[in-house]
Order: sequence, then C-alpha cells, then structure tokens
Amino acid sequence: MVTRGKDYFCDMAEDVDLLPDEPLETLYERRTFTVNNGQEPVRIDKWVQMHIEGATRNKVQKGIEAGFLTVNGKMVKSNYKIKPGDELILMSLINPEHTVLKKENIPLNIVYEDDALMVLNKPANMVVHPGVGNYSGTLLNGVAYYIDQQYPGIDEDTLPRYGLVHRIDKNTTGLIVLAKTGEAAAHLARQFFNHTVQRKYVALVWGDVPENEGTITGHIARHRQHRKMFDVYPDGDTGKHAITHYRVLERFHYVTLVECILETGRTHQIRVHMKHIGHTLFNDWEYGGDAILKGTIYQKYKQFVQNCFEICSRCALHAQTLGFIHPVSGASLFFEAPLPPDMQQVIEKWRGYVKAISHRDE
Repeated sequence: MVTRGKDYFCDMAEDVDLLPDEPLETLYERRTFTVNNGQEPVRIDKWVQMHIEGATRNKVQKGIEAGFLTVNGKMVKSNYKIKPGDELILMSLINPEHTVLKKENIPLNIVYEDDALMVLNKPANMVVHPGVGNYSGTLLNGVAYYIDQQYPGIDEDTLPRYGLVHRIDKNTTGLIVLAKTGEAAAHLARQFFNHTVQRKYVALVWGDVPENEGTITGHIARHRQHRKMFDVYPDGDTGKHAITHYRVLERFHYVTLVECILETGRTHQIRVHMKHIGHTLFNDWEYGGDAILKGTIYQKYKQFVQNCFEICSRCALHAQTLGFIHPVSGASLFFEAPLPPDMQQVIEKWRGYVKAISHRDE
C-alpha cells in the first residue's frame, strides 16, 4: 500500500509574488528554527502549529510523518517533546498554486518508475508546471493525469504538486525526477537542498571558451530592469550564491560544446553564468544568443548560422544526467538521457563546418 500525506505546511498568503527575487530550481524552501532556552517541553506538532501561520494540527502531523520536518537532523514522531537548543528544519512548498490543476492526457517519456518516484525525459517547448499564462499543456498536467490512472482520485491535497521537487526551463530538454509519495518528496527535496544530487548538462555556447575547464562563481538574482531574466551580481550583496563547473567537450571555432555541473540550483543558472563569462548559449533569445555573436561577416556563414537556428529553435541546453539516492531503498540511482535530435543535428552541422574549413586551409 502506497501511503500519501496531506498538503504539508503549504498554506501561504494569497498575495504571493509570482516573480520572487530568489532564483530557485527547487520547489521547496527550507526554514530553520532554534528552540529558545526558556522553552518548556511541548509536543513538536503543537509547537509547530503555534509558530507557523495557517498550519493545522493534522497537516503538521502528516508532514512530520512524511519527513518534511526534522529535529537536529533526524526524523521524529509527532509526540516528540522539544527542548531548548533543538534545531528544527522545515521543508515547505514555495508559492503553491491555488488553482486546480487540470489533468491532461499528455504523452510522457518515462525513463524509470517505481512506487516511490518517476524519472522523465522532458522535451523542448514544454513548461514544467502551470503558472501565469501557462495553465495547460505543462509536464505536470500530464503527470497528474498519469498518476490519476494509477491512483484514481488523487489530487494536490494528497500529493502536493504531484511530487514535483525541482524544475528545468521550458526550452531545456532532459531529465527531471518526481516523487509519487509525500515521503519520497521530502527525501528528494532534502537531497536537492544538501546539493548531493548529481546533475550534468550539455550546452552549446557562443565563442571559443579559452580554458578546457573552469568554475564560475557569482550570486544570481532577478535582473533589475528585465524581470523575467536573471543576472550575476559578483559582489555578493544581491541574490543567491551560485557555482557552476564547466568542461569543454568539443570546439567548433565560433561555438563550443561544454558540459556543466551544477553545485547549486538557481533559475537560469547555466544560461546566466555562461553569459557572464562571455559565452552566451547558442540561440538563447532571452539572453541575446539568437544573434550571430561570433564568426565571419560573409553571407554564406550568416546563412549557415540561420539554418542552425532553424534546426535548434531554442536554447541549446540539455539536462543529460541525474543521480540521487532512492528515498526508500537507499540505492544510488543514475540516469542519462542522450542528446535530443535538434541539438545533435546542429552539432553535426558545426562539425561539418569545421571540417570544411580545415580542408580549405590545407
């Protein structure tokens, strides 16, 4: 029997900011509390209910049972009595949607599935979850329908956001993991917060990246003028700390194929960090990558690039690998998704371009 909790700790004010300044790929936020020295012993479910606005006793107990609340790094039961100095870590949904999610029969590319979780390979041009202007046709609409076929009547009260714990951009392809139980969601959310999830992306970027490998460090926050974009604030006085490691896979004179490993998970992190060091992602129109940023002035070259833009009509970024600890068995799981056809075709065209130049120069 697969057990499912209620909507754990996700009551928030109705006037939530739909464009928060904190750039996060994860769907849960972590809140830490330290019990005061003068605190009398009291059940933890009662203490949390008193300190979290909108929390009900039943909701708190379900969240504790699922593991969304830990004390001193360990799971406890609802009757645990807190003591001075205890450190409580609470996982709660960020800006939960208040609209009913429509269940839609959308094809899903399921890479792996069991009773606790599922790993999907997301196509391009698909938003992960509903939001402003995108209430239908998202990955989560399809997941909701799919899970409902397995567990009829399931909704977001029994499985918040249908197990979504992280996200990737609309035009990024690749791997994403969803939980099928509240317990699995809590376990996976903790792994993302602890930065123990292994994630490797492949990107095609403008320019000849000078170093074979490197690390980009810089706080990321929402752009001050363009609110749908993000920017790097190297002084560290704005935004969230972000680290991206990169390694060159192949060079094509005017563009470079790189792999990126995320040490943190901020929205648009790879796109913003690569632009920051002068290597905007190929055809990333939001950050200026849909212009010819490197190369020759000849019309033949311009036509070649335009053909590449037409083949890969989106930001050339793919979430290739995903590794994590299974929330039930404790086994290490690792998945890899091959490059999608559009990126593969563009890479082959650039290989041909380099080969043609080499033959011309011989």
